[in-house]
Order: sequence, then structure tokens, then C-alpha cells
Amino acid sequence: MKYVIRILFFIVLAFIGYGFYIKNTIGDEGDKWVGIGVLISALVLMPVFLWHRYKNKKLEDYMFKFDKKNEENTENQ
Repeated sequence: MKYVIRILFFIVLAFIGYGFYIKNTIGDEGDKWVGIGVLISALVLMPVFLWHRYKNKKLEDYMFKFDKKNEENTENQ
């Protein structure tokens, strides 16, 4: 899975780099390529990366629990 993420990352960089190159040489045509690169990064690369990083984790460890807030130790007060 990490190879897929790396390949997608380099594809996104290639789209954005090609878009900036075209924009500096030809004109407005490069905006389309930069936009495609940004869309791929936001709609494909980021969800795949997040799924890969959190697929075997217990998400309850990272969540705030309201029950524990009320169970504070108040012996010393």
C-alpha cells in the first residue's frame, strides 16, 4: 500500500509541476493541470493515506471521553 501512496504522490507532484511549467511558458492552460493535481491529492491521495495510517489503530484512545472528565480524583481538595 505504501508504494501506491508513493506513486500517487509523485503523480500529483508531476501534475502540479507540469501545470506550473505550462503556465510559465504558454499561459492559462497550466491552471487546468494544477487543478487536476490538487483534486487528486485532496480526493484520492489524502483518504488513501489516512486509511493506511489508521486501519489497525484503536481510535477510542484518541477520542475525548466525557465520562472520565466527571470522575476526577478530588481527595486532596
